[in-house]
Amino acid sequence: MRGDAEVIALLNEQLTSELTSVHQFTLAANMQANWGFTKLAARTCQDIAEEQEHVERLTRRILTLEGTPDFQRLFQIRVGNTVPDQLRAAPFLELEVVARLNPGIQMCSSKGDIASASLLSEILAEEEEHIDQIETQLHLINTLGEQLYLSKQI
Repeated sequence: MRGDAEVIALLNEQLTSELTSVHQFTLAANMQANWGFTKLAARTCQDIAEEQEHVERLTRRILTLEGTPDFQRLFQIRVGNTVPDQLRAAPFLELEVVARLNPGIQMCSSKGDIASASLLSEILAEEEEHIDQIETQLHLINTLGEQLYLSKQI
């Protein structure tokens, strides 16, 4: 089924974002585990799995539309050298996703590609949940203090 070029370009841009997230979170999870924050590392690994699922779903959709998934690009990877810095860096990609997908979903719908719009809507909802989760962790750091917060992540 031949897809619209603009829709395929949007799906590939989102694919780039998801691949970047996988790399960024993989580095963060390994750093967290290395520092002994095993609970936090395990949660970050769950985030990696969610992003990898997005990669797979986007790849399948692009192929269905007879496009070529672009695995060659990555956006800038932002990883901090402390847990709070990592948490502050994480929302950048997620917020870019929200800014991209809201108009992108409308564009897909206007072109009659309801399946792509639905896929992107599902990804958007999951990314918004992830932003909320990160904001909650940053709030806990501010409320409890960094040392107490980190002691709960061991």
